[in-house]
This record gives sequence, structure tokens and C-alpha cells, in this order.
Amino acid sequence: MMTETTLGYEYWGLLASTWDLWRDDTANWADRQLFLEVIRRYGEPVLDIGCATGRLILDFLGQGIDCDGVDISPEMLAITHAKAAARGLRPNLYQQHMEALDLLRAYRTILVPSSSFQLITDASAAQEAMRRFYSHLLPGGVLVMPFFLPWQPGQPLEADWSLVFEKARAEDGLKVRRWSYERYEPNVQLWHSKDRFEVVRGDEVIDTENHERSPAGRWYSQAQAVALYEANGFVNVRVTSEFTDAPAAEGDMLFCVWGEKRS
Repeated sequence: MMTETTLGYEYWGLLASTWDLWRDDTANWADRQLFLEVIRRYGEPVLDIGCATGRLILDFLGQGIDCDGVDISPEMLAITHAKAAARGLRPNLYQQHMEALDLLRAYRTILVPSSSFQLITDASAAQEAMRRFYSHLLPGGVLVMPFFLPWQPGQPLEADWSLVFEKARAEDGLKVRRWSYERYEPNVQLWHSKDRFEVVRGDEVIDTENHERSPAGRWYSQAQAVALYEANGFVNVRVTSEFTDAPAAEGDMLFCVWGEKRS
């Protein structure tokens, strides 16, 4: 049986192949406009870390922006390549772990969208990833990463099984369901997740696929995220609210951290 452990990467099988199906139209997502503004300010080339199925990198390349992509999942990267070919684009895509990032050039702008940095659950690996990010920036360049808080005091320590989506696949018309469960450990700021996919023909479930990530991710306070940047040499570190340029408020559950490499 395939698992994240045996494969060595997350986002495989139905989790990868239905990624675009459940997210639907992402063209007007708020992070896209913020990241375009970041690129306008800091320049190219751009590195999209955790590029997944190409939501941002293909958009940027289509606008003539010099952008490379990195992801750990070969299945996600294969989807990106296929979508790129259909659009007449030729992206530079690399299958690498964030903490082992080793590319041939440096960048003016590095983005880690969708809070993907929080998928690194080991603290030492997170520090190494930050060092790798810093080494891949040109002087004066910027690293921008969104962070989210999946849990806050007073909330239950478990989110019971719930239906995330139920949609028909375009390729065969079969219905796909995704169910998810999460458990939180606030003392160590980790969460754990399980996902169950069902492929349905009529009223019959004809295929199931189970994913379990334990832990699935680590969360950071604003102060912890800033400290992570500063400990790895970043300067002019600041925190903005959600996907805006406004300073973050203390209670923000979603915030972006910006840090520059010293000129």
C-alpha cells in the first residue's frame, strides 16, 4: 500500500489528481495579486516553492515573468508540465525538498505560497530550509511566505471527519469525494491529518484511497515566524495582514512574513 512514508513525498494519487478539481477557479485568489505586487517591487527572476499543479507559475509565465518552480511531488509536477504544454509554456520545474533546495541560479523574489513552509514539521529542517532560501536570494531580494494558525485557544483539539468536496471528474464523469479529519497539539504547535477519497459511480463507491500525515504541519506565531527569518540573516522583516500590505494585527489567523537579503 502506498503511503507518504514509503513514497517519500506527500500529494500523491487522488490527492494530487483532484487538487485542481476541489480548488476550482483560483484566478481571483487574493494571494495572486499580492505576489504580483511583490514581483513588481523586487523584480525577477522569481522562484515559486511548493508550486503544486502550477497555479501561480503558469500564470506568471503567461505574463512574461521569469519564474521557476519547485515541488516535492512528481505527480503534481507532471500535472504542471501537462498544463504548461497545453498553453505553449516551458517552465523550469524541479523536484526537491525545501530543506535540500539546490538550484543553479539565484532569485530576486522567492515565494512559498499556500503556507507550504508549514508542511516542514521538523524544527531543524525548517531552519535548514530558511538557510537554503537565503542562499538562493540575490542581494536585496525578498522571501515572502504566508502562515496560518489552524487552531486557537478555546477550540476543540479535534476536527471530526467532514466532507471537503464532492465533484464530478471531467475525464470520466465519476464523482469524487474527499473527507478530512484533523487533530491538534497546541503544546508543540503541530497538527495531524487524515484524508479519505471515494470514487463513486451512481450510488456505489468503487474505489477508496486513504492518506495520513502525522504530523501534517507546524504552526508559528507572528513572533516565532519573525524570529525564524532573523535567525537566518534576513533583514527588514515585517508581517502583513492576510494577503495585503497592511501591518498584521495581533489576532490575525493568516499573515505574510517578508524578509530581505542584505544588499
